[in-house]
Amino acid sequence: MSKRVLGIVIHTSAVLLRLRFCSRFISSQKNTLEGLISYPETEDTKQFQAQDFQFLTDSISSAAASLKGESGDCLTDAFSIISAIKKYNDGLGEESQKFLRQFRCKLDDKLVIDVIRNVQSAEVGVRFFVWAGRQLGYSHSVAAYDALLDYLCGDESDRVADHFLLEIRNDDAEVLGKMLNVLIRKCCRNGMWNMALEELKRLKDFGYKPSRVTYNSLVRVFLEAGKLETASLLHKEMLDLGFKLDVHILGLFVHGLCKMGKWDDALSMIEMEGVKPDTVLYTKMIIGLCDASLLVEAMEFLDRMRADSCVPNVMTYKALLCGCLNKGKLGRCKRVLNMMMGEGCYPSPKIFCSLVHAYCKSGDYSYAFKLFKKMETCGIKPGYVVYNIFVGSICSNGEFLSLNVLELAEKAYSEMLEAGIALNRINTSNFACCLCKIGKHDKAYRIIREMMTNGFIPEAGTYNKVISFLCDGSKLDKALLMFQEMKSYGIVPNIYTYSLLIDRFCKAGLIEQARHWFDEMSRDGCAPNVVTYTAIMHAYLKAKRISEANEIFEMMMLQGCPPNVVTFTALIDGFCKAGNVERACAIYEKMRGNSHAQDVDAYFKLSSDGDKEPNVITYGALVDGLCKVHKVKKARDLLDAMTEQGCQPNHIVYDALIDGFCKTGKLDEAQEVLAKMSERGYSPNIYTYSSLIDKMFKDKRLDLALKVLAKMLENSCPPNVVIYTEMIDGLCKVGKTAEAYKLMLMMDEKGCKPNAVTYTAMIDGFGKAGNVNKSIELFHDMMKKGCAPTYITYEVLINHCCNFGRLDEAYQLLVEMKQTYWPVLPASYHKVMEGFSQEFIQSLQLVNEFGKGDSAPVLAVYKILIESFRKSGRLEIALQLHKELSSFQLKSSIGQKVYSSLIGSLLASQRVEEAFEVYADITRRGEIPEFALFVDLIKGLVLVNRWEDAFLLSESLCQMVCISSPRS
Repeated sequence: MSKRVLGIVIHTSAVLLRLRFCSRFISSQKNTLEGLISYPETEDTKQFQAQDFQFLTDSISSAAASLKGESGDCLTDAFSIISAIKKYNDGLGEESQKFLRQFRCKLDDKLVIDVIRNVQSAEVGVRFFVWAGRQLGYSHSVAAYDALLDYLCGDESDRVADHFLLEIRNDDAEVLGKMLNVLIRKCCRNGMWNMALEELKRLKDFGYKPSRVTYNSLVRVFLEAGKLETASLLHKEMLDLGFKLDVHILGLFVHGLCKMGKWDDALSMIEMEGVKPDTVLYTKMIIGLCDASLLVEAMEFLDRMRADSCVPNVMTYKALLCGCLNKGKLGRCKRVLNMMMGEGCYPSPKIFCSLVHAYCKSGDYSYAFKLFKKMETCGIKPGYVVYNIFVGSICSNGEFLSLNVLELAEKAYSEMLEAGIALNRINTSNFACCLCKIGKHDKAYRIIREMMTNGFIPEAGTYNKVISFLCDGSKLDKALLMFQEMKSYGIVPNIYTYSLLIDRFCKAGLIEQARHWFDEMSRDGCAPNVVTYTAIMHAYLKAKRISEANEIFEMMMLQGCPPNVVTFTALIDGFCKAGNVERACAIYEKMRGNSHAQDVDAYFKLSSDGDKEPNVITYGALVDGLCKVHKVKKARDLLDAMTEQGCQPNHIVYDALIDGFCKTGKLDEAQEVLAKMSERGYSPNIYTYSSLIDKMFKDKRLDLALKVLAKMLENSCPPNVVIYTEMIDGLCKVGKTAEAYKLMLMMDEKGCKPNAVTYTAMIDGFGKAGNVNKSIELFHDMMKKGCAPTYITYEVLINHCCNFGRLDEAYQLLVEMKQTYWPVLPASYHKVMEGFSQEFIQSLQLVNEFGKGDSAPVLAVYKILIESFRKSGRLEIALQLHKELSSFQLKSSIGQKVYSSLIGSLLASQRVEEAFEVYADITRRGEIPEFALFVDLIKGLVLVNRWEDAFLLSESLCQMVCISSPRS
C-alpha cells in the first residue's frame, strides 16, 4: 500500500501536495487525537517541524521531475511497461513480451495510449499496438488508432510512412484496414479533403474498402468544401457498395444540391436513399433554395412539405424570411410572416430587427412601425436595438421627410419613453434636428432634456446642430438656454458654436448680444476666425454703425486674420444696405484689381489675389444694392461684366435685376432679363413672378398679370402670401373689391393663410369702397383667426371710421391699440412687415409716414383722430388726444396745420385758455408758429373782451416783425 502511494507521489504533483499537507498534519499539536493515545511528556521530547522533512520533499520532487522528463505524464503500469521495454531493448522481442504478459488483464485504451505516446520509438510503438490488439478481451478503439496515427504522423500534413503500414499488415492485416479508415476520417475531421483522397487511394491500393462511416466522413468534408461533384462520385460508390448516407449528411447533401439549383437531383437522392422526407430535410432544401435566391421554388417546396404532412417550423420560416430579405422581396416577406405567425411560429428578436431595418431602408416606414405590434403579439417587447433602428433610419435620411413619417418616429419615441428605453447619442441628435426642420423646435428641445434624464450627455457637435436649427427657426430664446446649459455641463463651446450664435443673432438684429459673445470668446482664449469677424462686421454695416464695423475689421487685421471673398462680399452687401453704394462699388473695383479705388485700401492689407476674386454672391449683393437705389442701368452693366469674367449669374442675380427694373417702371427690360434667365436654364421662381405681378397690378395691366399668373401655375409654382396680397391690393385699387375678397377666400381654401398685410389691404379696399361695416367685420375676423393687426391695420381702419363719422368706434380702436399692441421697442414697428419690401408697403398708401421716424405710427393715428373729433365739434376728446400725444415726448409733431385747426376751433368756442395751452406746447417743441396763428389768437382774445392781452400780443407780434425785417 505504501509503495503504491509513493509511486503515485513520484508521478503526480497532486499527491505531492497531499504529502505536504500530511506533513503539516503530523507536525500540528492542535490536530492530535487527544485521549486515544497518551504519551508521557518529558523535557527531552523534541517537536518535529515541516522543514525537517524538506530533504524528503526535495528528493521526491527531483525524482518526479526526472521521470516526467523521460516519459511524460502517464500511469504507473504504463511507466513500468516503458521501463521494461527500455531495459530489455529487444524491440519488443521475446523477453519484453514475456514481461508484458502480466498486463494482459489490465489492458485498456488509456494504458495503450499512454505507452504509445511515451515510448519514444515509432517502431516499438507500432509493435506494442499490434501486440495489444492481439490480446484477448481487448480491441482498439478509435481513440487508440488516433493516438497511434498522431504519433506516427507528427505534423498533420505528414503521411504515415509506408514501411510502418507494411509492418502492421504483416503482423495483422485487419488492424491495418481499420487504421487506414480511421486515418481517412481523421483527415476529414481536420478538413484536409485532399489528403483524405490520397489516403483513400492508399487504402484501396492495399486492397481494403472504405467503411460506411468513412464514406460519410468523406462526403461530408467534400460538401463542406463545396466539392459537390466529388461528393456525388463518392455517393455513387457508396450506393454500389450498398451503403447509405447518414440522415445529417443527407441533409447537407440536399442543401448543397438545392443551393446549386439542382433541387430535382436532391429529390432523386432522397428517393434513392429510401428516406421519407421530414421537416428537417425539407427545411434544409428550402434553406439551399433561398441561398440560391430561388424564392419561387422555395415557396413551392413549402407547399410540397405541407402536402407530405410535414409541418414547417421556426427554422423553415426563418430561412424563407431571410431569403426574401436578402433578395429584397419585402412583399413576399409580409406573406411569409403572416403565415408563420398564423401557425404559431414566432420570429426571433434578431429577425424582427432585420425586418424593421429592411422596411425602413425601402421607405415603408408605416409597415416597419406595424412590426412593433407584431412583436408584442409574439410576446417580444420591442427593445433598445429595434427602436433605435427605426428612429435612426427615419432621422438619418438626409432627404426631406414627410410629416406622416416623422409622426411615426414621434410615436415610436413616445413608446420608448414609456418603456424607459433611451435613444443613442447619434439618433437623439438626428431626431432633434429633424423636428427642428419641420418647425417643432420646442419638442426638439424637450427631447434633448428628456434624454439627458436617461444619462445622455450631448457632445459639442449635438449642441451645435440643435442650436443651429433653433436659430434657423427663430427660437433664439431656446438656443440661448441650450448654449447656457451646454456651458453648465462643462462642455466648452468651440469656434463653431460661437460663430453660429454670433451669426444667427446678428441676422436677427440682436447685435449687442452677439458682441457680448464675441468679447467672451476672445477673453476665454477661443480666437475668432474669419467667419466670426465677417458675421459681426456685416451686422454693424447693415445697422449703419460704420465706425463699429471698421473697429471689428481693424481687430481682424491686428490678429493677422486675412479677409476672404466672403468678407469682401459682406462688406459690399453691408455698405449697400447702409445706403453707401458708392463705397460698395469701390470695394468691388478694388477686388477687380482697379488701383484707383484708394479710399478702400485699408480693407485689402492682408488679402491675397485668390481671396478677393468676386464670385456670384458678390455680384448678386452689388446688383441688388444698385437696384435698391434705382441704378438699374449700372446693375445691368454689371450683369454683362460678370458674364465676361466667366462668372455665370444665378437666379438670385436675375431676380434682383428683374425686381429693380420693375420697381423703376421698366417692365420691358425686366421681361428681357427674364428671357435671358430662361435661356441660361433658370426657371422663374416665386420671387421672379412676385416682382412682375406686383408691377403689372400697379400699372393696372391686369391682363398681363393674369397671363403671368397662368404661366406661373403652368410651371407648378403656386402663389405665396406675398403674390396673393399683391393681387388683392391691385384689384382693390381698380375698384374690383368683390373679386379681391373672393381671391382672399380662395387663398385660404388653398392652404395659404392671409397675413396682416393681406387683411390690411382688404380692409382698406372695403373702406375705400364705402363698406366700412365689412372692414370692421374683416378686422374682427382676422383676430379670431389668430392674425394680429399691425399699427398700419389700426390706422387704416381708424381713418375709414373717421371718414364716415364713426368716431366712437375709431376712438375705441385707439384704446385697444394702446392696450394690446403698443410698441415695446420703437424698432419693432419696422419688423411687423417682415417679408415685404418697403416699396410694396408704401404702394398700399396706407401710411405715408412709414419710415420717416419711430413716431410715425403714433402720429398718423392721432393726427387722424384729432382732426376728425375737431371737425365734429367734439373738442374735449380732441384736446384729450392732444394732451396724450404731448406726453409721449416724440421727436416729430402732428404738423402746423393740425395745431392751427385745433387752436382755431378752441378760439371759436371761446376756450381761449386751452387754445393758449396748445400754443405753449408748440413753442416748447421749438416750432415757430405761422403768422396767421397769431392773428387767430388776437381775434380770440378780442372775442372774449380781453383787450389788454390782445394789445400785448399785438405789440409782441410787431416787435417780432421788426426784428425779422431787414434794416433799410
